[in-house]
Amino acid sequence: MKIILLLVAAATVCAGEQPRRFDSFKVYRVVPTTELHLTELHELEKDDNYNFWSPIALHHTVDVMVPPHIKYDFEHLIHSLQLSGKVLIENVQNLVENEQNRTASRGELFTSYQTLDEIHDWLRGLARTYPDFVKLVVGGRSYEGREILGVHVSFKSGNKGVFLEGGIHAREWISPATVSFILHQLLTSTDPAIRAVAESRDWYVFPVVNPDGYVYTHTTNRVWRKTRNPYQYNGQTCYGADPNRNWGYHWNEGGTVDVPCYDIYSGEGPFSLIETKSLSDYINTIASNLDSYLAFHSYSQLLLIPFGHSGLEVPENNDELHEIGKNALAKLYSRYGTSYNMGNIPEAIYVASGGSTDWVAGVHRNVRLVYTFELRDEGMYGFLLPANQIIPTGQETLDAVVSMIQQISD
Repeated sequence: MKIILLLVAAATVCAGEQPRRFDSFKVYRVVPTTELHLTELHELEKDDNYNFWSPIALHHTVDVMVPPHIKYDFEHLIHSLQLSGKVLIENVQNLVENEQNRTASRGELFTSYQTLDEIHDWLRGLARTYPDFVKLVVGGRSYEGREILGVHVSFKSGNKGVFLEGGIHAREWISPATVSFILHQLLTSTDPAIRAVAESRDWYVFPVVNPDGYVYTHTTNRVWRKTRNPYQYNGQTCYGADPNRNWGYHWNEGGTVDVPCYDIYSGEGPFSLIETKSLSDYINTIASNLDSYLAFHSYSQLLLIPFGHSGLEVPENNDELHEIGKNALAKLYSRYGTSYNMGNIPEAIYVASGGSTDWVAGVHRNVRLVYTFELRDEGMYGFLLPANQIIPTGQETLDAVVSMIQQISD
């Protein structure tokens, strides 16, 4: 049965509004190794001219986008600090313009990144095409009134459930694309292993759980991360909080800031964002039936295991999660040779509290598998992964997901 997924030819622009351009913007990768390095980078973070693509953490790579008019200032600073650094991306605008597949034919699946409206239209189409198996679900609402739209796929009664979360960080376009690819395969693949896994579970699939931010990346600022609700701070209006720092388990206990203008602002309190509050309310209604919760982010090629807060807590089945994850990553690697690292969040990447997977693992302890995928790549493209990598990313990630479900089914 043919399914049409509408394509977006390029970033959709609202009438009268022009998207921000990034001509000659560079992305640098630095590795802070001293407290002075951290202090100086945190000072730069306060400057709107800089856009940090990864949180600042000691002995971890930090990627930062720098506009051309302060390029030499930045290079002089890192040289004077003896801060190891290199250029990852020479011209961000080139990647923005090349991100979409210009040769895609309309009607071809997953050859281009989709707008929110196109993703939602596709989900509605699935419910019409497969009325016996697919039901539309509104999992919550956004600040600007958009639906957090998903589907519930069920082939038979009595199954345990898997929750797939995509697009919580707006600029990570490969996340909604990958979640959509997995959903499509669950419905259409004739591969016996995929069919067995698909029909052994109920699937709750939400490609974009930060809809306002995702729309904003298409219309205005391609590298926007947060939600779009306004805050007043020191006489100025700052927009958005990080929806993956706002969940109510060890909220604001490391890897966050209290300043609304920052990308990792955790909000005014746990579940202070309507997006996280409404989605968590929905998850509470199905949590007793879930055995897996998988979140999809980019970039870094990591498989992350809770917990992310500054304490030493790990899941009760931490050893099992490492073993299942190791086998799943071996399966992922076997398709295209894409290498992932794995670990509990603080050891694998950095302290980051208030995330959705921490909340699921900490509050709903019956959910056996809780992971976060940091998808392709390792920095060559960063958030601007070309559209021709959508399908291979989806294929190898599906391999990992199938392996995970097979392991707990066995």
